[in-house]
Parts: sequence; structure tokens; C-alpha cells
Amino acid sequence: MRKFVYLIFFLCSINQYAQQIVVVDSISNETIPFATISFGDGMGTFADEQGTFSFSKKKYTDIDSLFISAIGYAEKGIKIDSSIQRVFLRSEVSQLSEVIVSAPKEGKYKIRKLKGKTHTDVFACWLPTVESEVAVLFKKYENKTTQISQLNLPINSERQYKTKGKGKFATIFRIQYYSNNAGTPGEPLGYENVIFSINEEADKIFELDISDKSVFIPETGIFVSIQVLGYADKYGNLLDTKKYREIKTARGIQKISTSFRPLLPFVKGEPNQNTFVRRIFYNNKKWQIFDRNYNKNSNLIQTGNKNYGMGAEFKVWE
Repeated sequence: MRKFVYLIFFLCSINQYAQQIVVVDSISNETIPFATISFGDGMGTFADEQGTFSFSKKKYTDIDSLFISAIGYAEKGIKIDSSIQRVFLRSEVSQLSEVIVSAPKEGKYKIRKLKGKTHTDVFACWLPTVESEVAVLFKKYENKTTQISQLNLPINSERQYKTKGKGKFATIFRIQYYSNNAGTPGEPLGYENVIFSINEEADKIFELDISDKSVFIPETGIFVSIQVLGYADKYGNLLDTKKYREIKTARGIQKISTSFRPLLPFVKGEPNQNTFVRRIFYNNKKWQIFDRNYNKNSNLIQTGNKNYGMGAEFKVWE
């Protein structure tokens, strides 16, 4: 009987402190994969591919509200309640300033390539965290109808450091698209997000085929962003990994964002500054150009490595 009572207490504790919540479309009742979960104080996480995320009231004792969002849906705030099992998001087309409807192009086209730029200097790399998103501007090729068929993503998997404890990993990333609002990432575009993973075997340039997504560059250009969601388990599912480390300092406990591999090499010598970054759980998700105004103390900025050298392959119609 005593063991039975302990078991009931343990199960109740799990229910109270490790709550599982599913994010669902309010109309279709389909789950919404990889929704963004913000705690409202600079912390957050993501739902997995089944739209499920966990929240521990024991771990976050000072949090009483969550804010759930996904592209194409109105953000929803909820009060923490142990009885909540599902959160319904309402579709909001107004979030998508430009829904792209493209008929298959006919006729001849040429393949044009923009080479990705990379290097092996780990000290000149962006450290991906779950709170950061990096966007790069692409314009039409010679002002002609241009489709992005492949993204060439510079990465540094630190393979040369394996003997120093760097082992296997698989990291899940997301590609998203935004309008060009006077040179700054604007509203989300109605293209399908791309979810993919990179492991320790990949290095230098990761080639991502998006030819089946029909991503055509608008007249004013398009921002393509890359965002880390977290590590994957051996089955390819998103792990509920720790997003922050707590460090004791003279000012008290500081939460430091956990960085994920691979690193993203930033380069110097670009004629134009076309890279923007944002911390999605901070500063109202505001995009900022990656220059001294963003962080004058950044080693990347001080050394002139201010652009992420994302490349692409285009189909260009005459």
C-alpha cells in the first residue's frame, strides 16, 4: 500500500511539473508542428513535429503565462493551468502579407549559381541558439523571373575538434521566408517552411534542395532565414534539450543561451550589408542589421565578419 501511495504521488508530481501540451489548428484540428512557445521573459522553446511541448512549473516557478505562435496563426497567450492539454490557434491570413500562388513555369530557363562563402575559423562563426534567427536578402537574377531551387548553407561542424570531445550530433533547422520591407525583413511570405537536419558528417557547404517548394523571388526581393530548433534524437525527432545554462556570477544567477552545432561561418568583404538577425524571445522579435549598432562588442563585428554567406542556385526564365 505504501508503495502504491508513493507511485500515485510520483505520477501526480509528473502531471503537475512536466505538463505535456499539444498545439492544434482551431478549424482543422490538425496539430501545428514546431510552433514557437515564449515564456514572456526572454525564454522559450518549440513544439516538436507532433505539435507537442512540455512545460515544467517546478523548473519555471516564476512563470505564469505562455505565448504560443506560428506563422499564419494569431498568437495566443494562456495562463499556466495543470488541466490544459491542448491549445487551439486561430488561422490569421493577415499575417501573410503576400501569399504566393505560382503556376508551374513553362519554357526555357537557365541555372545560375550564387556560391556560398565559408571558412574554417571557429572564432569567426555565429553560435546558433534557439533564440536566434539569421536572415539574408536575395534579389531577382538580372531582374528576370527567378526561382530559388537550392540553398547553399555554409556550416562548420568542427570535425577537426573530434579528438577534443566533439562527437556525433544531429541538429534540426528551419528555413523561413520574409518580404523585403525597405531593406529589412518584413512580414512572413506564404511559402512552406522547410525543416531539415544537419549532422557531424556535413561540413563547409550544406546543399538544401527546395526545388519542389516553388519559391519565386518577388519584385523587391526576399529574405531567407535559418533558425535552429534544437538537437534531434536517433529517430530524427526534436529533443526537449536544455535551452539555457545557469551560471553563478557576482550579480547572481545568469541564464546563458545554449549554443548548438554546427556553427554558421560569417564572412568579411561583402560589398553590401545584407544579413539581419533577431532574438525571437527578446525585443519583440525585432530584426536588426548585423553591425556595430547591434552589438559593438561582438567579436564577429570587430573583425569585420558581418555577413552570413548563404548561397543559392536559381532557375532563371528569359
